[in-house]
Amino acid sequence: MNTQDIIDTAKALVADDKGLLAMDESNPTCNKRFAALGIPQNEEARRAYREMIVDTPGLGESISGVILFDETILQQKKDGTPFVKALNDAGIIPGIKVDLGAKEMAGHPGEKITEGLDGLRDRLTEYFKMGARFAKWRAVIVIGEGIPSRGCIDANAHALARYASLCQEAGLAPIVEPEVLMDGVHTLEQCCEVTENVLRTVFNQLYLQRVILEGIILKPNMVLPGLSCPEQESVDEIADATVNCLMQAVPAAVPGIAFLSGGQSGELASTRLNAMNVRFKSRMPWALAFSFARAIQQPALEIWQGKEINVPKAQQALYHRTKCNQAARRGEYNTGLEKHIYDNTVYKHHK
Repeated sequence: MNTQDIIDTAKALVADDKGLLAMDESNPTCNKRFAALGIPQNEEARRAYREMIVDTPGLGESISGVILFDETILQQKKDGTPFVKALNDAGIIPGIKVDLGAKEMAGHPGEKITEGLDGLRDRLTEYFKMGARFAKWRAVIVIGEGIPSRGCIDANAHALARYASLCQEAGLAPIVEPEVLMDGVHTLEQCCEVTENVLRTVFNQLYLQRVILEGIILKPNMVLPGLSCPEQESVDEIADATVNCLMQAVPAAVPGIAFLSGGQSGELASTRLNAMNVRFKSRMPWALAFSFARAIQQPALEIWQGKEINVPKAQQALYHRTKCNQAARRGEYNTGLEKHIYDNTVYKHHK
């Protein structure tokens, strides 16, 4: 393990007001999104979609790292260029999702445990050889009646910590993703309480597993009321609740926090991230960044529709969303910027 290389990778992932693009959807998830738009659900369609993303002109201006899926890290562009090389050439660090998904947890109705530790050491070694320099593991926590249980939180935190330790052993910077889901009727206060509890447990386990905190990125949920909660707080209230929660639970040694979008729309995710950086940037010990999937990709996917003729416009939409999120990191985002970026910045890459 080269500790300094891992620390340098983690720092690079949140440097220069950039963020991460998560294009690590499993094949079933990707196929489901394709089916909704009438796009063929096969390997070639998935490869073409991911080439459209990887090949977006100017992507490296605001994206520091891309999280790939097992199928994707081995794929190539039409001209034979491996995706990993294309990303490196664009100044983007390739990463890889390594968990095998959240499954029903035995003895815990309504709760899930993420699997994938068996054989992980060997898989991480192979991914490093393929060019990955960071990895991701997602745990899923549900808020409901009587849940999350202590058993569920502890088991997922332990798995995250063991994964992170194995990553660093293999030379990879781990992204630690404990996601408290948005689904449900829970209040903002309940989400805050559960999120803080989960994060405290995760960092305790990371400490026990001797994970170097300077060499990780935390990928948490924003603190939000459940989607079905009748009271939906303002952007500033959510920014305050989220950052105050993180200040209570996340050690200053962590270089960066890159939020997941969790199903939020692109504009809303950007607006909330922006509010946090406007209100707290000078007081936070870590960078507040983004690691979005749908909140960056969905507009591009809807434009692309599986047709090569639509690639330039889809790439414009993707680039546009990444620039909006970079502006949010700087605390310079507003909804008026949406059209300004699109009209004045994007098209320079497609003349």
